Amino acid sequence: MIQPAELQRLPLFEPLSVAQLEYVRSTARERSCMAGEPLFTQGDAARHFFLVRRGGIKLFLLSREGDEKVVEVIQAGQLFAEAVMFMEQRRYPVNATALADTELVIFDHDTFLSLLAETPGLALKMLGSLSRRVHGLLSHIDELTLHNATYRLVAYLLSQPQDDTGEVRLDLPKQVIASRLSMKPETLSRILARLRTQALVEVSGETLLLKDKNGLRRLLGQEI
Repeated sequence: MIQPAELQRLPLFEPLSVAQLEYVRSTARERSCMAGEPLFTQGDAARHFFLVRRGGIKLFLLSREGDEKVVEVIQAGQLFAEAVMFMEQRRYPVNATALADTELVIFDHDTFLSLLAETPGLALKMLGSLSRRVHGLLSHIDELTLHNATYRLVAYLLSQPQDDTGEVRLDLPKQVIASRLSMKPETLSRILARLRTQALVEVSGETLLLKDKNGLRRLLGQEI
């Protein structure tokens, strides 16, 4: 079971007292999801928000034709669905499915709302967290609408954690990355092949070596 000290490391829970943290911990529960298992569906009644402890969750929408658009990927150490508690109709606005075998901590919306009334600092933390999430989504929308597919993929690769040699591990399936970047998987593969031909990257399975980061930045029009 999650411990109070682990909760307090999350910015959202930082303002809580020891007693409040223990209360949150005692009312939370844990759940394991297998890869591909749905957590909730768009339109379901929303009573909880979640912390990913291990694995990952894909948040996505479905078009009328059944095409999937990945809105966000939630990874270990991240919270999600906390903003839904403030919606007039508490229903999840997206679908959520486990990308891999995943361990979650589930928090109750009503429990958390009662703590907001007691702790003004908590409300400010939540506002800050939601503002950062909105800013991130707006930046993502800006990239999708103003830049071509090559720009979006290169920007994504440069934003990923990498070691001293420039090696990047793609922890997400390529079809998920493609959906997140609003492109077809074959488009992603085609761009990677072109970047490899230009000696900008080297591809080996799920690992990419960014051979020429300055050259990649030039594709984004960034100063070096």
